[in-house]
Order: sequence, then C-alpha cells, then structure tokens
Amino acid sequence: MYLLIITFPLLGSLVSGIFGRNLGSRGAAIVTTTCVFISALLSCVAFYEVALQASTCYIKLGPWIYSEMFDASWGFLFDSLTVVMLIVVTFVSTLVHLYSISYMSHDPHIPRFMCYLSIFTFFMLMLITGDNFIQLFLGWEGVGLASYLLINFWFTRLQANKAAIKAMLVNRVGDFGLALGIMGCFCLFQTVDFSVIFACANLYADPSEFFLFCNTKVHAITIICILLFIGAVGKSAQIGLHTWLPDAMEGPTPVSALIHAATMVTAGVFMIARCSPLFEYSPFALIVITFIGAMTSFFAATTGIMQNDLKRVIAYSTCSQLGYMIFACGISNYSVSVFHLMNHAFFKALLFLSAGSVIHAMSDEQDMRKMGGLASLLPFTYAMMFIGSLSLIGFPFLTGFYSKDVILELAYTKYTISGNFAFWLGSISVFFTSYYSFRLLFLTFLAQPLGFKRDVALCHDAPFIMAFPLIILAFGSIFVGYLAKDMMIGLGTHFWGNSIFILPKNQLLADSEFGTPVIMKLIPLIFSICGALIAYQVHFLFTRFFFTSTFVQSKYSRLIYSMLNKRWLFDKVYNDFIVKPFLWFGYEVSFKILDKGVIEILGPLGIQITLRKIAREVSQLQTGFIAHYAFVMLIGLTVFITIIGLWDFISFWIDCRLYFILLLSVFFRSRNLFI
Repeated sequence: MYLLIITFPLLGSLVSGIFGRNLGSRGAAIVTTTCVFISALLSCVAFYEVALQASTCYIKLGPWIYSEMFDASWGFLFDSLTVVMLIVVTFVSTLVHLYSISYMSHDPHIPRFMCYLSIFTFFMLMLITGDNFIQLFLGWEGVGLASYLLINFWFTRLQANKAAIKAMLVNRVGDFGLALGIMGCFCLFQTVDFSVIFACANLYADPSEFFLFCNTKVHAITIICILLFIGAVGKSAQIGLHTWLPDAMEGPTPVSALIHAATMVTAGVFMIARCSPLFEYSPFALIVITFIGAMTSFFAATTGIMQNDLKRVIAYSTCSQLGYMIFACGISNYSVSVFHLMNHAFFKALLFLSAGSVIHAMSDEQDMRKMGGLASLLPFTYAMMFIGSLSLIGFPFLTGFYSKDVILELAYTKYTISGNFAFWLGSISVFFTSYYSFRLLFLTFLAQPLGFKRDVALCHDAPFIMAFPLIILAFGSIFVGYLAKDMMIGLGTHFWGNSIFILPKNQLLADSEFGTPVIMKLIPLIFSICGALIAYQVHFLFTRFFFTSTFVQSKYSRLIYSMLNKRWLFDKVYNDFIVKPFLWFGYEVSFKILDKGVIEILGPLGIQITLRKIAREVSQLQTGFIAHYAFVMLIGLTVFITIIGLWDFISFWIDCRLYFILLLSVFFRSRNLFI
C-alpha cells in the first residue's frame, strides 16, 4: 500500500503522456486525477497507521548503487513527518488536478499538462519518502525538472521561456550547494543513509571533527549544514536566490498553486526538518537560518505591497511565509514550522486558485489596476479570496492564526539576539502582509474601476468543477489549524516521534501559550489591524486620490515606489554584475573568437575540401598487392629502428655530457679544498 501511494501518480503520468492522444483531453484528465485521488486516500490510511498509531514503516525495495564503500538502495521511510507531507501533497495535488479540468478546458494540450502535473507530484513524493540523501536528491532534481516543464508549458510565449530558464538556473545554484552537502555527509559519515547519519551525528559534533579548507579548519557538521541550507535557499526561494519565484507566475495558474502550496517551495523546509539531527549540532548554522528566514519574510512582504500583478502579489506572500517557516526551524521549532507548512498549503492553494478564477473570468487579465468592482460579478470567488486572505494574515481562529502567531511567540520566548531579530522583523512583516492582502481585495473586488476598458458581459463566476476545490480548501483554511494544533504542536506532544530531533538545550520549555507576555501576543494582531485600515483608507476610500496625489508624484516617494516595485533591484544587480559579464564573455570568446574567428577563417567548406584531399591521397596507398604492403612494413620497421637508435645515441651523448660536467665539478671542488 505504501508503495502504491508513490506509484499511482507515476502511472497516471505515463498513461497521460503515452496514450493521451488516444484518450483525449477529458480521458487523460480523468485518469490522472483518479490516480492522484487514490494516492490521497491511501495517504489517509498511512497517516492513521503511522502518525496516530505511532508505527514507523521502513521499506527496503532493492539495491541501487553498490560501489566499494558507497551504498545507496531504493528505500522508503514513512514516519510522522513523511505522512503529514503525504497528506498535504496528495490532497492539494488532487484538487489542483480537478480544478485544471475546467481551467484548461480551452487548451488543446491538456494530456501533456496533466502528464506534467502528475510527474511533478510523483517526484515530490519521491523526495519526501526517500530514506537516504541520494533518493532525496533524485526527487529534488525531479521537481526542478517538472517545474521547468510546467512554467514553460506555453512555450510559444517568450516570457514563459525566460521564466523557466531563470527558475532552472537559479535552482542549479542551490542544488550545487545541496550536492556538496551530500558529498560532505558521505565524506564524514561514509554513508548517505539517514538512519546511520542521524545516529552518528552526536559523535561528530565535537569541534575536533573538521574539514580542511584553504588551510583553515572548519567544523564539519557546520559546513555540511550550511551547504544543505544553500540548497533550501534555492528551492524555497529565500533572499538571494528568490528571484525565480515571482517570474514562475508565467505558467498556468494551477501550476502556481501546486508549486507554491504543496510541492517545490516546501521541499527546502521539509529537508531542514528531516535533517534536524544534523542542524541541532551546529548552533552557527541555526543562527544563519534564523537571520536569513527573518530577512526573507521582511523583504518579500515589503515587495508585495507595490506589485500590481494579481499572481505576483500572492507569490511574494508565499516567499514571506516561507521565511516564517525557515526561521522557525532556526529557533529549533521544526514541528511548528511543518505545522505552518501544512496550514499554508490550504490557504495558499485557495488564494491561487481563486486568483485563477478571477483571471479566467477577466479573459487572462492579471493587472489589479484594470479590475475593481468584481465583488458583485464574482461573489463566490470574492468570498473564497476573502477567506484565504484572512487566513494568510493570521486572523484569529482561522488556520493561519494557529501557526504564524505561534512562530512569532516562540521566537520571542527564545530570548536570544537571533530570536528577537526574527520576532520583530516577522511582526513588521505581518503589517505589510495585512496591507497587501487587503489591497488585493480592494483593488480587485471592492474599489471602483479606474477607467480601464473591459467587457463586463464576459465576466462569469467559477463553474462547479473549479468551485468544488475552492470550497474544500476554504474549509481547510478555516478549520485545519484548530483541529490539528493540539495534536501537532505544544509541549508534551508525541505526534512527531523520532522524525524530528531537538537537543535538550535548544528545547523551549516555556510554552508560547503561557510563556509570552500578553502585549507581545497582541503585537501581530495590532499590526494586522493597522495594515488593513491603511489599505482601506488608501485603496478604497481614496483610490483616485492616491494615484493622482502629489505624494505619489514627489521625488522620494517615486524612489521608494520604484525600489519596491522593482523588487529591491535584485534583478537589476544580478543582470548588471553577473548575467551581462557572462553574456559578454560568451559573445566575445565563444562567438567572435571561435565561431566567427577560427572556424569561419578555416570555413566548413575549406575543412571539408582538406579532409577529402587527405582521404583521397591516403586511399591511393591501398593497392591490394601483398608486395607493396610488405615493402611499406619494411620501410616502417627501418624507420622505427632508426628512431630508437637515434634516441639511444642522443641519450648516451647527454649522459656523457652530464658525467663530464660532474667530474669537472668534483675536480675543481677538490682542488679548492686542497688549496
């Protein structure tokens, strides 16, 4: 049964990819959706058996790589962490498959799209179920490949091509760090198996265990954790390697929902939680993770307030929420981080699929400034978007409230510099999150249109096949956090078992419910209310005034707006200092010197003529007479013996000169000694 959870999405992908033309668009969609749905049902059974019955399942399927001391088998690990991820991935993927049947109905290439969605799900399942680093890396690279195919699904669009290439190249930087981390693990532990590495981690925590790099001793566990975290930075779009995430919106909206909610961007958080026995023995790595996660949440939240693309705003909210998950791991609260990952999957999938419903109704229009007043035309979509936005900002008693606020409270009760840094940046990010969430609602649904022309008659609410996944996700965005909080987080819970490890010195013994001052608990709520009120004032009451006021037209406000709208100029810096020098090098060296230089001077025609002449002359030596061949062999043997003789003579002559020089030096030295 456990292996069928992984096999069914692969089976659906193969059937849709190979027989999609015979099955037709509707048949391929039904097959892939059914396969993923069966996998989701089996995941529920696995959740009951593993998490609720506390019985971890190990499956060794067979050998894969055996080379001297290197051993990597096909093995699967189903523990509490794995089955929680299985529930998230399979259920969200099932709803996205179902939603895509209607959303992509106008596209003639639905079988190919469904094939890509299912293979994406399969590789994510491989990533979360592997019991060794090599299998995890297989799934890691697989979701990268599938994301490239899905982002570039409409390959006739230039921007989709650019976005897919950008996602692939940026992720390769992080993947290189992950590969080095895996190599470091094998170098230190002589294995890539999780159970062996985690069992031996405490033996290598001593500072005497080090790697020698540039004649400098570096703590082995620390450098391994930093390299693994670089992989998470690339895949989970943390600051520095985040630039691919907003551009990934060029793919179809169901792709965005699947990437942001359940699969690709959550892989980095899962990997850190899986490797918690390693990270716990590296305090420096935990501090780095905390600072990077906090800065990412702040950066993405401030960038989202000035974006005008509907999907891009939600994409930056994903980046910000991933920052919360990352710095929750940095303060050694992996269970809360995974809990927020699960909650985030529901309301983020709801937001993206609702955005897809708006875009579908507006004939592929994504600019919020060209919308407005859609609440009366799309009441159901407005309700779904409203629920998702409230859950995103952490409105009390919705799903997001039970995880995001707990992360901030635990960061405060850590009572460290990194914990306070994460708490205050995360709290300020709550203000910006509330602002851009309500800005999205006001500009899209409530505010008056700003005079852009549109065809109101074509606006239509979501049909049933698109609406049903939204209803399921809305219930999850309201109730999942409340139903699962006492089971998954808090002191004394045994839900996670041995899947997550926390050192006693890193354990927060003060429960956030009782250890945090009341005023600190109220800070995120106050910031949320302030952000909503400011968005109401600016984008609902005074929409036209805001766009025409002297404040917006002033020099400094234009500078701030430009910096935030241009994403803190990260892309410009990368383009000017990294991309353009590489392109210049490729043009000047490869194109001008080689292609337009050496090869063009010789010319393909000249090379062809020369080779033909040489072949013609050599072929004339083949006469077919044995006497001629014997004569050539005799000449060759004579030349060979002559060369050997000359070489021996030259060597003898050189040796004689060396001996003569040696005798002269001995003679003069002895003469000087005698004198």
